[in-house]
Amino acid sequence: MEVPVICRAATAALVAACWAVVAAAQPPPTDLIEDPAAVESDADSTVGDPTAGLDDILNLDLEQLGKVDVVVPSMDVEVTSVTRTESTVGRSPAAVFVITPEMIRRSGATCIPEVLRMVPGMEVARINASQWAITCRGFNGRYNNKLLVQIDGRSVYSPIYGNVLWEVNDVMLQDVQRIEVIRGPGSTLWGSNAVNGIINIITKPAKDTQGLLIHGGAGTEERGFTGVRYGGGAGSDLNWRVYGKQFDRDGGSVPQGNSADDWRMAQTGFRADWTPNRSDAVTLQGDYYTENAGRTVYDFLATPPYEQHIEDDGRLCGGNVLGRWSRDLGKDSNWTLQLYFDRRERHYSTYDQNCNTLDVDFQRQSSLGMCQKIVWGAGYRYWDNIFNVYDGHAFNQSVDPNARSNNTFSYFVQDQITLRDDLLYLTVGSKFEHNEFTNFEYQPGARLLWTPDERQSVWAAITRAVRIPSLVEEDIRIKIRQIPMGPPPPMFVQITGNRAIESEDLLSYEVGYRAQPSDRFSWDLALFYNKYVDIIGFVPDPLGFPLPLVWPWVSENALDGETYGGEITATWQFNPCWRVTGSYSYLQMQLHKYPGIAADPAMLEYPEGESPHNQVYFRSSWDLARTWMLDVALRYVDSIHSSQERGVVPSYTTMDARLAWQPTANFEMAVVGQNLLDRRHYEYFFTDVVPTEVDRGVYATVTLRR
Repeated sequence: MEVPVICRAATAALVAACWAVVAAAQPPPTDLIEDPAAVESDADSTVGDPTAGLDDILNLDLEQLGKVDVVVPSMDVEVTSVTRTESTVGRSPAAVFVITPEMIRRSGATCIPEVLRMVPGMEVARINASQWAITCRGFNGRYNNKLLVQIDGRSVYSPIYGNVLWEVNDVMLQDVQRIEVIRGPGSTLWGSNAVNGIINIITKPAKDTQGLLIHGGAGTEERGFTGVRYGGGAGSDLNWRVYGKQFDRDGGSVPQGNSADDWRMAQTGFRADWTPNRSDAVTLQGDYYTENAGRTVYDFLATPPYEQHIEDDGRLCGGNVLGRWSRDLGKDSNWTLQLYFDRRERHYSTYDQNCNTLDVDFQRQSSLGMCQKIVWGAGYRYWDNIFNVYDGHAFNQSVDPNARSNNTFSYFVQDQITLRDDLLYLTVGSKFEHNEFTNFEYQPGARLLWTPDERQSVWAAITRAVRIPSLVEEDIRIKIRQIPMGPPPPMFVQITGNRAIESEDLLSYEVGYRAQPSDRFSWDLALFYNKYVDIIGFVPDPLGFPLPLVWPWVSENALDGETYGGEITATWQFNPCWRVTGSYSYLQMQLHKYPGIAADPAMLEYPEGESPHNQVYFRSSWDLARTWMLDVALRYVDSIHSSQERGVVPSYTTMDARLAWQPTANFEMAVVGQNLLDRRHYEYFFTDVVPTEVDRGVYATVTLRR
């Protein structure tokens, strides 16, 4: 039975089951909303009263209802990614943004990339139904090689392509505890490739996901999706959950009609948490997925017609298992040992690929006197890759050698120094790595934090980060595009890898200020200036010469450059029922070809145009009555020039809206509209894949918890 049939049948059964048991719904679990008590209000209160007028709603007393600390962004929101220790937003000397479960639920998003659209400064562009270009602070693209992404401590950055393959890195959104997004380098702790930012997706402990959850829906673009999770326990020290999810997403639009990029996925997984005593905590978790991700690709030939389009329904599958053992030694002293294994398989009509990763990480935290907190650790990572091109497609692409492995050893140390209690803090440290691409790398950094009071913090940072070359940049041989050079036959650019290239190097300067002057209003400002050297580009091979059909190019450290800009975001809680959030980000990029590189500057400096200069985001969240909620999000994205061959992606403004009905704490129905301001629009052009337009879509969803 095909996945779409399963999705439609499961969705119909889900709706029937939900209506049958809604009357028996229990009090809300803690993962439904941020404050379970907020669902119930005083009988005399006008909050949630369907008969309350607009004037009554807008003039409610915020303090009277006691919901301020729950719904307003606070300096006390938990963060762990900035220093690898438990901290808060107010005590974080970095540009950090935290996405909460309530924000995810009310966004109407169906996958992680859609959730990330609300992060200030985050560049999120859909290439087709399953492929995305996501980064922050510049250099966006399908191979967005300067952004590190982790799921529960497991890195999903691909050293093969130098990017994150979002189509195979999914989670059940109802199980997310929070998503921490750091704009700016985090290499001092997390190592190479954490150059422009870090996304840390943290799922809930098993004890917070007890009982049954059923979620599903269907619509025009989201043709059917279903998720089921069940959690249980054995005594007070062992909790577990299992889940399964699947979806069928329609493809985008292309001028010629059929886009062939529909996306179908099924995923299952588990998590178990064991606390045998007060000091130890053990976690074991894993996931397995299988999917069909359609796309249309360009395939170049050595004989007429020289170019063809292939409708390629890729078969992708893989899985991972992770174990973590933590011990609390008391007095800010603890250690954590983590081990995970990850396998990925990709099978297309032109090639197949298998990749395995094994990673071990140890971290130790302790205090040194009254004013210093030391965090140090060591890690080892092994990965291997096998890449096979099918017969008949070797002219278009190949990898030599087709099998390769790599060992990376690393260690880090960080010292958090209290210069003055409750006022001034200094954090210094460095990451040290040895890899088989560029040998030894070091990445130091220093961060200063000033907290004049509990509602303000000022910070500054200087960091060195590196991005090591990917396997593709060292070993690939690929034809990337056709150059019109007179009558046929055409001339193709052939990119060849280069094992002599060095790491890209960044020196980053950042400053920021955040404040919450009242319980109703908070805002955050971050400014940055980044200096890059040895940026890798593709240039004409000085040792080669044009052959019939082929113009040889090679990867090389060919550019330097600067980026600068900033992000500002603010949240205003007008009353307990209405919250407004807005953000604006600005980015300027200036890249410079090295002297002596025999290439047209426009062909090397094109990443300047791949990221929007201006982005605006606005969200209004309104509890219309006791059982109704309305969320509206507006986004403006500046125009980009994401491909030399295909021209400019025009700027666009789009709107998403979600109307939800929640008659009981455990049952919710919602209707979501996405991209409502136009029928369709492009968001990104990628050289190797025929891009598709993002269509307007509407879907209905039902969630039941028992």
